[in-house]
Amino acid sequence: MNYREIIIHIRKIVRALNLESKRIQKEFGISIPQLLCMQYLAECNDFRATHKDVAEFLKLNSSTVTGIISRLEKKNFVARLPKSGDKRITFVSLTSMGFKLLEKSPDLMHQTLAKKLPELPEKTLLELDSSLKVLIDCLDINNTDASPLFIIDDPITL
Repeated sequence: MNYREIIIHIRKIVRALNLESKRIQKEFGISIPQLLCMQYLAECNDFRATHKDVAEFLKLNSSTVTGIISRLEKKNFVARLPKSGDKRITFVSLTSMGFKLLEKSPDLMHQTLAKKLPELPEKTLLELDSSLKVLIDCLDINNTDASPLFIIDDPITL
């Protein structure tokens, strides 16, 4: 078995994700986590959620999500709105500009993958899951946070 082929396959995936990230940034002026934040808000009741809800969905820490929301707010894609009756709680709400941007945005690779994985036979899914766990063990990255995507430009914290 040529182990180099496995490494090349992994590099291909990482490269494709990196290129997708750069393309989204160039075409839409936002990062993939920002796009995911807006997509999440579009699926929420009244197109809004709390900061905590966004952080839980993205699987990112609170300070990272604060930065994502702040950058989206500066571009008028989201707005922070106080909860009526309780000013301590703030909602993040998708704006009409944000909704228009979402209408133009393409499906991301991980969304395409999420659509295709259920079409695979159960045996194949189990083998894939097992193989990915082996890779995670080989790379000794079991304790690495699992944010929704791997993005080259994001800071890595171990």
